[in-house]
Amino acid sequence: MARYSSRPFRRNTRRWIYLITALLIFGVVTLIYRSPGKNKGEVVDTLTGTNIEKSTTPAAAEPSTEPVAVLAEHESSLATEPNAQTADLIAQAMQCLKAKPARIIEARDRLNDILQTLPMTKQQRQYIKQQMSKLADEWLFKRRIYPDDRFCTVYRVRSGDQLRSIGKKYKVPYEILMELNAISRPEALRANEPIKVINGPFHARVYRSTFTMDLYLQDMFVRTFPVGLGKPDSETPTGLWIVKLGGRSIKPTWTDPDTGKRYQANAPDYPLGSRWIGLKGLKGDALGRTGFAFHGTKDPDWIGTADSRGCIRLHNGDAILMYNILMPGYSQVEVVD
Repeated sequence: MARYSSRPFRRNTRRWIYLITALLIFGVVTLIYRSPGKNKGEVVDTLTGTNIEKSTTPAAAEPSTEPVAVLAEHESSLATEPNAQTADLIAQAMQCLKAKPARIIEARDRLNDILQTLPMTKQQRQYIKQQMSKLADEWLFKRRIYPDDRFCTVYRVRSGDQLRSIGKKYKVPYEILMELNAISRPEALRANEPIKVINGPFHARVYRSTFTMDLYLQDMFVRTFPVGLGKPDSETPTGLWIVKLGGRSIKPTWTDPDTGKRYQANAPDYPLGSRWIGLKGLKGDALGRTGFAFHGTKDPDWIGTADSRGCIRLHNGDAILMYNILMPGYSQVEVVD
């Protein structure tokens, strides 16, 4: 009779032991890296205690006067009757805000997809924009950073960093970084400090027929602003513009091209308000045009009217905000009818 050998059994047993051990090790490592606060590259916002995913700092890029991304057409045709599918999707998006905790980023993303892709009534469009404006006050204009937000992240300041260079990397002016992080002056930036940054650039679309301007962060709707525009013999040219390199000023001295009168910033009748943001024409009727700008106003009643020499007037507070977020060489402005 042949003698039974136990060696194959022992070899198989050892294989199973090795396999089970490897699986256990893999499972433990996976749990460690998926645990809250342990994700690779994750840091904690010291002001809120919120775990936030740290993105890789993008490489610095030189500003260009060439268009970086022509704004997509967000205004789909308005329906004459309420669209049932649109209404249902809006309701689903708003349900995200009733969750505990509220799923603000998911609600924002859903509403933006609806705004850009589906037919809807004027009332539905206004409702979506109103809700998205409220959401922007939470995810964009406050210090808190939400998980899975592709637009806002944390940057840990390195020795030798300057706010201006950090803003350049993310395609936003350093002033908005100061405002978001309550930094009193650029020199107060501290090494190893986590700060909130925004992945820019911002863009804008101006509607001549309604005297309004929609603000976008990349392709995400943020807010609508009232504006004043050019009078009939000096209409604000339609087409694509870009914020000029070196075109931003705080209350610059200005000479009226019609009268030759020179206005200083401290003059009681100074007409330009709080800020000046120069534009350069790239396409359409705007091509090659200069001398146009966003600026504030000394008279709020001019907003919503066609009374400028072609510039886009804003309330002074809105002009300051635009100054802080529109990046020269990157931020585009589309003027449409």
